[in-house]
Amino acid sequence: MPVNLPMPKVADVFDVPGVRLGVTSAGIKKPGRKDLVVMALDAGTQVDAVFTRNRFCAAPVQVCREHLAGAQGVRALVINTGNANAGTGAPGLANAKRMATSTAKLLGVLPEQ
Repeated sequence: MPVNLPMPKVADVFDVPGVRLGVTSAGIKKPGRKDLVVMALDAGTQVDAVFTRNRFCAAPVQVCREHLAGAQGVRALVINTGNANAGTGAPGLANAKRMATSTAKLLGVLPEQ
């Protein structure tokens, strides 16, 4: 899998109606590296997901499964790099839920979305 690819030129990226992207450096692993993406999706946007079948999956996967099962519709995705988020137990679940709540508050949607 390629890593450390250069940022694409704006002229090379096509708009996708109903999707807005935000990219930033959260300092997850390397200072200054763009390591966090938030995708804001318009109401009615349809998404699908493929998850690991491993019984030992990361907290964000568990939270995402719960949210998709709730059928509230997906309005945002948060993606990070440099951190597997696996093997974190109860604190990891709390952090994943806090990320959903914080993102929802910023976007004016429900945490389950």
